[in-house]
Amino acid sequence: MSRPYRWTFILAFTLFAGPAPAQTPAKGWDAASFHKPSDAELRRVLTPLQYQVTQQEATEPSFHNSYWDNHAPGIYVDVVSGEPLFSSLDKYDSGTGWPSFTRPLDPKNLAERKDQRLFSVRTEVRSAHADSHLGHVFDDGPPPTGLRYCMNSAALRFIPAERLRQEGYEAYLPLFQPSSKNP
Repeated sequence: MSRPYRWTFILAFTLFAGPAPAQTPAKGWDAASFHKPSDAELRRVLTPLQYQVTQQEATEPSFHNSYWDNHAPGIYVDVVSGEPLFSSLDKYDSGTGWPSFTRPLDPKNLAERKDQRLFSVRTEVRSAHADSHLGHVFDDGPPPTGLRYCMNSAALRFIPAERLRQEGYEAYLPLFQPSSKNP
């Protein structure tokens, strides 16, 4: 299969198949009980693009991915492990065509590595527990951090705020509830 045809197939498959979570919904996240699935299991539960991005460090096409233009309130978790990564409250439009965030939801769920693959030095971002490739972080983001966590949608699963309790992420519900303070 030629490369352009292969990528067209993967893009079409991903756009129509949508994200396929590798964990059972309502499981939530528990670092103590997480064990990364075998390669065979990952190939079975992830779409081809999700597998290529998370396990082989591929990059999905910009502007043709699930979350680049998602504005709904909620959190983004690792598609492999379910570990909480980012909040919609820290998401912004970077103009790149990939979901971008100013900071992680829980920094201990991210790991950074030096990436020298594209004739420059970048900082790769991986999930700390599943070791999934997520994307890269750059220092050209907006305040308050000046950082741009540029992620691949294929590495993420979005959990809408109204489903956080059902999916085991109720600890993050207060982020999306109106403040009880009077103005």
